[in-house]
Amino acid sequence: MSEQNHPRQAPGTGTPTGAYRLDPHTGTWWWSESIYRIHGFAPGDVVPTTDLLLAHAHPDDRTDLTAVLAAPPVTLSAVYRMIDADHRERLCVLVGERRDREVRGYLIDLTDLVDRHGQAVATSAITAAATSRSVIEQAVGAVAFSQQTDPPTAFALLRAASMDANVPVRALAAAIVEALPDLGADAERVRKFLDELRSPGKRTVAE
Repeated sequence: MSEQNHPRQAPGTGTPTGAYRLDPHTGTWWWSESIYRIHGFAPGDVVPTTDLLLAHAHPDDRTDLTAVLAAPPVTLSAVYRMIDADHRERLCVLVGERRDREVRGYLIDLTDLVDRHGQAVATSAITAAATSRSVIEQAVGAVAFSQQTDPPTAFALLRAASMDANVPVRALAAAIVEALPDLGADAERVRKFLDELRSPGKRTVAE
Protein backbone atom coordinates (compact mmCIF):
# COMPACT_ATOMS: atom_id res chain seq x y z
CA MET A 1 0.00 0.00 0.00
CA SER A 2 1.62 3.21 -1.13
CA GLU A 3 1.67 6.27 1.12
CA GLN A 4 -0.97 8.88 0.44
CA ASN A 5 0.45 12.40 0.06
CA HIS A 6 -2.90 14.17 0.03
CA PRO A 7 -6.34 13.66 1.61
CA ARG A 8 -8.18 10.85 -0.08
CA GLN A 9 -11.93 10.49 -0.55
CA ALA A 10 -13.97 7.35 -0.92
CA PRO A 11 -14.88 6.93 -4.61
CA GLY A 12 -18.07 8.77 -5.54
CA THR A 13 -18.88 9.94 -2.00
CA GLY A 14 -16.69 12.95 -1.21
CA THR A 15 -16.10 11.24 2.15
CA PRO A 16 -12.64 11.70 3.77
CA THR A 17 -10.83 8.36 3.77
CA GLY A 18 -7.34 7.53 4.96
CA ALA A 19 -5.21 4.40 4.67
CA TYR A 20 -3.36 2.76 7.54
CA ARG A 21 -1.08 -0.16 8.28
CA LEU A 22 -0.81 -1.85 11.67
CA ASP A 23 1.62 -4.43 12.96
CA PRO A 24 -0.48 -6.03 15.73
CA HIS A 25 2.59 -7.69 17.26
CA THR A 26 4.54 -4.48 17.82
CA GLY A 27 1.65 -2.02 17.87
CA THR A 28 3.37 0.03 15.17
CA TRP A 29 1.11 2.12 12.97
CA TRP A 30 1.53 3.97 9.72
CA TRP A 31 -1.11 6.57 8.84
CA SER A 32 -1.71 8.32 5.55
CA GLU A 33 -2.02 12.10 5.64
CA SER A 34 -5.82 11.87 5.60
CA ILE A 35 -5.97 10.01 8.91
CA TYR A 36 -3.92 12.72 10.58
CA ARG A 37 -6.30 15.30 9.11
CA ILE A 38 -9.39 13.41 10.26
CA HIS A 39 -7.96 13.44 13.79
CA GLY A 40 -7.31 17.17 13.49
CA PHE A 41 -3.52 16.93 13.17
CA ALA A 42 -0.97 17.66 10.49
CA PRO A 43 1.36 14.82 9.53
CA GLY A 44 4.26 14.75 11.97
CA ASP A 45 2.35 16.47 14.79
CA VAL A 46 1.88 13.16 16.61
CA VAL A 47 3.15 9.60 16.48
CA PRO A 48 0.31 7.24 15.50
CA THR A 49 -0.29 4.62 18.17
CA THR A 50 -3.14 2.45 19.37
CA ASP A 51 -3.30 4.52 22.55
CA LEU A 52 -3.66 7.71 20.50
CA LEU A 53 -6.45 6.21 18.40
CA LEU A 54 -8.27 5.07 21.54
CA ALA A 55 -7.70 8.39 23.31
CA HIS A 56 -9.64 10.13 20.55
CA ALA A 57 -12.48 7.60 20.62
CA HIS A 58 -15.64 8.73 22.38
CA PRO A 59 -15.60 7.33 25.96
CA ASP A 60 -18.81 5.38 25.30
CA ASP A 61 -17.27 3.68 22.24
CA ARG A 62 -13.75 3.16 23.56
CA THR A 63 -14.30 -0.27 25.11
CA ASP A 64 -15.70 -1.78 21.92
CA LEU A 65 -12.93 -0.26 19.80
CA THR A 66 -10.32 -1.57 22.25
CA ALA A 67 -11.74 -5.08 21.88
CA VAL A 68 -11.62 -4.86 18.08
CA LEU A 69 -7.98 -3.76 18.09
CA ALA A 70 -6.84 -6.14 20.82
CA ALA A 71 -6.78 -9.22 18.62
CA PRO A 72 -7.54 -8.29 15.01
CA PRO A 73 -9.14 -11.20 13.11
CA VAL A 74 -8.71 -11.76 9.38
CA THR A 75 -11.03 -8.82 8.78
CA LEU A 76 -12.04 -6.11 11.20
CA SER A 77 -14.58 -3.34 11.24
CA ALA A 78 -15.68 -0.84 13.85
CA VAL A 79 -18.05 2.10 13.83
CA TYR A 80 -17.24 4.63 16.52
CA ARG A 81 -17.40 8.29 17.43
CA MET A 82 -14.13 10.18 17.39
CA ILE A 83 -13.36 13.39 19.27
CA ASP A 84 -10.79 15.17 17.11
CA ALA A 85 -8.11 17.63 18.23
CA ASP A 86 -10.59 20.50 17.78
CA HIS A 87 -13.07 18.73 20.09
CA ARG A 88 -15.45 18.07 17.21
CA GLU A 89 -17.31 14.77 17.33
CA ARG A 90 -16.94 12.70 14.16
CA LEU A 91 -18.56 9.44 13.12
CA CYS A 92 -15.92 7.07 11.77
CA VAL A 93 -15.62 3.57 10.37
CA LEU A 94 -12.40 1.59 10.76
CA VAL A 95 -12.07 -1.36 8.40
CA GLY A 96 -9.12 -3.61 7.72
CA GLU A 97 -7.84 -6.93 6.48
CA ARG A 98 -5.00 -9.02 7.83
CA ARG A 99 -2.26 -9.70 5.29
CA ASP A 100 0.64 -11.78 6.53
CA ARG A 101 1.87 -9.96 9.64
CA GLU A 102 0.10 -6.66 8.95
CA VAL A 103 -3.41 -5.35 9.13
CA ARG A 104 -4.11 -2.95 6.28
CA GLY A 105 -7.22 -0.90 5.88
CA TYR A 106 -8.97 2.44 5.92
CA LEU A 107 -10.43 4.96 8.31
CA ILE A 108 -13.54 6.60 6.82
CA ASP A 109 -15.01 9.82 8.22
CA LEU A 110 -18.79 9.67 7.70
CA THR A 111 -19.56 12.88 9.63
CA ASP A 112 -20.33 15.19 6.71
CA LEU A 113 -22.17 12.46 4.80
CA VAL A 114 -24.45 11.80 7.78
CA ASP A 115 -24.91 15.53 8.37
CA ARG A 116 -25.92 16.08 4.75
CA HIS A 117 -28.40 13.22 4.94
CA GLY A 118 -29.82 14.59 8.18
CA GLN A 119 -30.18 18.05 6.65
CA ALA A 120 -31.94 16.60 3.60
CA VAL A 121 -34.38 14.69 5.81
CA ALA A 122 -35.00 17.78 7.94
CA THR A 123 -35.55 19.96 4.87
CA SER A 124 -38.01 17.44 3.45
CA ALA A 125 -39.88 17.30 6.76
CA ILE A 126 -40.02 21.10 7.02
CA THR A 127 -41.29 21.38 3.44
CA ALA A 128 -43.96 18.76 4.08
CA ALA A 129 -45.00 20.50 7.29
CA ALA A 130 -45.20 23.86 5.54
CA THR A 131 -47.34 22.37 2.75
CA SER A 132 -49.64 20.69 5.26
CA ARG A 133 -49.95 23.91 7.24
CA SER A 134 -50.81 25.87 4.09
CA VAL A 135 -53.58 23.42 3.17
CA ILE A 136 -55.01 23.52 6.69
CA GLU A 137 -54.95 27.32 6.68
CA GLN A 138 -56.88 27.37 3.40
CA ALA A 139 -59.42 24.92 4.77
CA VAL A 140 -59.80 26.99 7.93
CA GLY A 141 -60.48 30.02 5.74
CA ALA A 142 -63.21 28.11 3.90
CA VAL A 143 -64.82 27.02 7.16
CA ALA A 144 -64.62 30.53 8.59
CA PHE A 145 -66.22 31.87 5.39
CA SER A 146 -69.06 29.34 5.36
CA GLN A 147 -69.81 29.63 9.08
CA GLN A 148 -69.21 33.38 9.27
CA THR A 149 -66.83 32.93 12.19
CA ASP A 150 -63.22 33.65 13.16
CA PRO A 151 -60.22 31.42 12.28
CA PRO A 152 -59.74 29.91 15.80
CA THR A 153 -63.39 28.86 15.90
CA ALA A 154 -63.17 27.62 12.32
CA PHE A 155 -60.16 25.45 13.20
CA ALA A 156 -62.04 24.01 16.17
CA LEU A 157 -64.91 23.14 13.81
CA LEU A 158 -62.48 21.57 11.36
CA ARG A 159 -60.92 19.49 14.11
CA ALA A 160 -64.36 18.39 15.32
CA ALA A 161 -65.27 17.42 11.74
CA SER A 162 -62.07 15.38 11.44
CA MET A 163 -63.02 13.48 14.59
CA ASP A 164 -66.55 12.89 13.31
CA ALA A 165 -65.20 11.59 9.98
CA ASN A 166 -62.36 9.69 11.75
CA VAL A 167 -59.69 11.12 9.46
CA PRO A 168 -56.66 13.34 10.16
CA VAL A 169 -57.20 17.09 10.06
CA ARG A 170 -54.73 17.42 7.18
CA ALA A 171 -56.63 14.83 5.09
CA LEU A 172 -59.94 16.57 5.73
CA ALA A 173 -58.37 19.94 4.96
CA ALA A 174 -56.96 18.58 1.68
CA ALA A 175 -60.43 17.33 0.68
CA ILE A 176 -61.94 20.74 1.40
CA VAL A 177 -59.23 22.63 -0.52
CA GLU A 178 -59.54 20.22 -3.48
CA ALA A 179 -63.29 20.88 -3.64
CA LEU A 180 -63.08 24.67 -3.33
CA PRO A 181 -62.72 25.40 -7.09
CA ASP A 182 -66.03 23.60 -7.70
CA LEU A 183 -67.78 25.25 -4.75
CA GLY A 184 -66.70 28.76 -5.64
CA ALA A 185 -67.65 31.57 -3.27
CA ASP A 186 -71.06 30.15 -2.38
CA ALA A 187 -71.08 29.93 1.41
CA GLU A 188 -74.12 27.66 1.44
CA ARG A 189 -72.49 25.17 -0.91
CA VAL A 190 -69.32 25.19 1.22
CA ARG A 191 -71.41 24.67 4.34
CA LYS A 192 -73.28 21.77 2.73
CA PHE A 193 -70.02 20.17 1.60
CA LEU A 194 -68.63 20.39 5.15
CA ASP A 195 -71.80 18.82 6.53
CA GLU A 196 -71.39 15.94 4.10
CA LEU A 197 -67.80 15.42 5.21
CA ARG A 198 -68.93 15.26 8.83
CA SER A 199 -71.62 12.70 8.10
CA PRO A 200 -70.29 9.11 8.13
CA GLY A 201 -70.92 7.19 4.92
CA LYS A 202 -71.82 10.19 2.77
CA ARG A 203 -68.33 10.99 1.50
CA THR A 204 -65.00 9.18 1.64
CA VAL A 205 -61.88 11.19 2.54
CA ALA A 206 -58.55 9.59 1.63
CA GLU A 207 -56.24 9.00 4.59
